[in-house]
Amino acid sequence: MQTDFDIAICGAGPVGLTLAALLVKHGITSQRIALIDAKSIEQTSRDPRSIALSYGSRQIFEAINSWPIAATQINQIHVSRRGHFGRTLIEREEYDLPALGYVTRYGAMVTALNAHASSIGITLIRPANVIDLIENDEAVTLNFADRAALTAKIVVQAEGGIFIEQVKKSTHRDYDQTAIVAHVTVSSPIAHRAFERFTDEGPLALLPQEDGYALVWCVKADTAQGLLALTDAEFLEQLGTAFGTRLGRFTATRPRNAFPLGLNAQAASSARTVAIGNAAQTLHPVAGQGLNLGLRDAIVLARLLAKKMDANALQEFSESRVSDRNATIHLTDIMARIFTSAPAGGISQAMLGFSLGLVDGIKPAKKLLAEQMMFGRRS
Repeated sequence: MQTDFDIAICGAGPVGLTLAALLVKHGITSQRIALIDAKSIEQTSRDPRSIALSYGSRQIFEAINSWPIAATQINQIHVSRRGHFGRTLIEREEYDLPALGYVTRYGAMVTALNAHASSIGITLIRPANVIDLIENDEAVTLNFADRAALTAKIVVQAEGGIFIEQVKKSTHRDYDQTAIVAHVTVSSPIAHRAFERFTDEGPLALLPQEDGYALVWCVKADTAQGLLALTDAEFLEQLGTAFGTRLGRFTATRPRNAFPLGLNAQAASSARTVAIGNAAQTLHPVAGQGLNLGLRDAIVLARLLAKKMDANALQEFSESRVSDRNATIHLTDIMARIFTSAPAGGISQAMLGFSLGLVDGIKPAKKLLAEQMMFGRRS
């Protein structure tokens, strides 16, 4: 059967755009790849969200000629438990790397990737709303709300949204946690050092960005409502109490936003459809691994589809991603549940702080933690 495209990618975010560019790099004709997204590039380019990229993700962007991207580099990661003994300090020099990771804006990243996709001839269909997929033995038909249907040999779902219900197997967990996100400034910044600080209610991350820090503060849902209701001065005071004085005083904050947290992991695939990135797994933000895991999905899937564009490739992809996905999901899930299943200051939380001190003193354990965060479990 002659189809409109060989591969249609639903979701032109960072993971979908990266997959398309990798497919071309591996020899698939760019005109046979369609990238579909509900938002225009103008809408997406204005997205101000802060995104953490691992060094391994930079290597993927370099491979598709989409680096540099405007970003602040992370040279050190300080992991600690508020009010308890024990901390781990991971430094780039220990691994002979130019950086451990980077902090960028979602809009800036997608704008750069979208420009590269356009320059190499990939078909960009945006804005467009896919309303359903109809799969048969030879192809998948994509039906739209606002344009004619198209067909593809393979459909990749690279963004949350519709997927074929009969092949969706979802693991879902609510953490009763909410992430408060904002951009904050401090009186005594430490250049290029990121902090992951475990508090009684959840992790508090400060990522160096531009003139200050991108804040991701995970707390219980009812606590989040109280924090959102505070004035800026009151909020900064509460933040200082939770984080401590390692960066001096918190001096200013931009508008705060809140997002409920949970785990959604879908081992979803069929003969001609597969999910990657946020369509396959949405993680707790502890350790900042969600996007990086999705980019690793893309690099493996591109390599396999370039060899054979059939059900065997999708099955091999699913099997090859089990180790990395499980390791990353379990790492973030266990950390999240320590703070949602135990009372504030409970023994499991105290043991976490103690274990951080042990990891810092045991080089193989520290190396394993750092490599999982930077590169994931190699396929």
